[in-house]
Amino acid sequence: MSNTKNTAQLVLNTSANLLGFCLVVITSLHISNFTTGHWIDEITLVVAFFLTLSNVLSFYVIRKIETPQARVAERWSEFFFMAALVGILIAISLITFNFIR
Repeated sequence: MSNTKNTAQLVLNTSANLLGFCLVVITSLHISNFTTGHWIDEITLVVAFFLTLSNVLSFYVIRKIETPQARVAERWSEFFFMAALVGILIAISLITFNFIR
């Protein structure tokens, strides 16, 4: 198995787990009515969107024969994954430093 597919499998596995966590957070925020007047809901939604894009692109890379398009898809998948990680860092920082109560 090529390095591209190995990386795509790792990104797919991790981003799928993080996406599930984001969906639990979004659901919990809505159930507790905590979303009113807070940015955490919007940040989590953007993170979930980026993770979904990363999942789709990683799955595409795994299913495709190694082509230039698969390499481009892998780079985009990694970009969206890293953007989601930055979004998670921002959300955690906002909560930790009490910018969101």
